[in-house]
Amino acid sequence: MEIRWFESLGSTQVYLVEELKAGRAAAPVCVGASFQSDGSGSRGNRWIGEKGNLFISLAVARAQLPSDLKIESASIYMAFLMKEVLAGMGSGVWLKWPNDFYLDRHKIGGVITNIVGEDIVCGIGMNLVSAPEGFGTIDITVLPYNLTKMYCEMFENLPSWKQIFSKYQLEFEHSREFFTHYEEGRMALDEAVLLDDGSLMCKGQRIFSLR
Repeated sequence: MEIRWFESLGSTQVYLVEELKAGRAAAPVCVGASFQSDGSGSRGNRWIGEKGNLFISLAVARAQLPSDLKIESASIYMAFLMKEVLAGMGSGVWLKWPNDFYLDRHKIGGVITNIVGEDIVCGIGMNLVSAPEGFGTIDITVLPYNLTKMYCEMFENLPSWKQIFSKYQLEFEHSREFFTHYEEGRMALDEAVLLDDGSLMCKGQRIFSLR
């Protein structure tokens, strides 16, 4: 996978989407920056970019992803691949449904996923060295570019959704103490049922993870 690395960008996500639409980039490709001045988080929030933290966005053709992966659960899949990389380095990070990285009870990062043509564009932000008040940082030492390279190498031989889900199904139990945002409100996850495609059945409503 091609990696384009910059000292500074406004938003890796915005840059990559613009490059894809203009035909100046093609999947698979990853864009990273040492510093991000105007990053995007979920639900329209900004992701504050301190130097030394992780700011990347990557594009993968839908055809490259496992055939058993429903596109609505791409966020879970992409996030869990990063979680696997970190776990292999000794981190205790876990994935709160659907796409937030947590260490113990503190959020340390997250994933946003969009569709651009036939590509899935995934943005990942993670606190490696510093965090705003109320958030946490990762429990290992790793340079942003090195972590990006290891993550991109995962796409050379992607596991099936079934393989990822069998692990995530066990980890989902950690999410039951938390809530997720749904439409304009919040929904507790204590009684949610995790379905095979990564969606939730919660209080009679089926909720998908794509955002």
